[in-house]
Amino acid sequence: MARNNRLTGHACPVFLCLALLVSSVIPRLGNAQAAPLPVIALTVGQHRVDAEVAATEPAMKHGLMGRTSLPPDHGMLFVFPRPAPQCFWMKDTPLPLSIAFITAGGAILSIDDMQSYSEAVHCPPGPILYALEMPQGWFAQAGIAAGVSVGGLPRPHTP
Repeated sequence: MARNNRLTGHACPVFLCLALLVSSVIPRLGNAQAAPLPVIALTVGQHRVDAEVAATEPAMKHGLMGRTSLPPDHGMLFVFPRPAPQCFWMKDTPLPLSIAFITAGGAILSIDDMQSYSEAVHCPPGPILYALEMPQGWFAQAGIAAGVSVGGLPRPHTP
């Protein structure tokens, strides 16, 4: 059975029309991360970083999954509602990253390197309010270590 497509006037088999409709709608419904995240400027020691802000549960769950590169001096800042130990893994992330665990006062508590697609869990040694992911090695190359202050951090949104 075929119907004329109202847009083109051509005959379109019903199953094909439905398949086209579904394929154009499903990606939009299933991709909660489609909207770009806000980007803020941070200072990490003496360095400027442009960071995408993941402050909602869907944005935090998606993180940098699927990314294969980041622009220079660009990362992702996770903002939690309250200080707590927060652990991370790299299960679906192809880009090797370094993560700085940051206290509520803006000091880096610790930094870990995380490997692509790894299910190894990386946890801070204490409660954090923020975590900053950067391309692997960025903190070491910039001379950033535990104790360095991060400026420009946004206030958390409490639920």
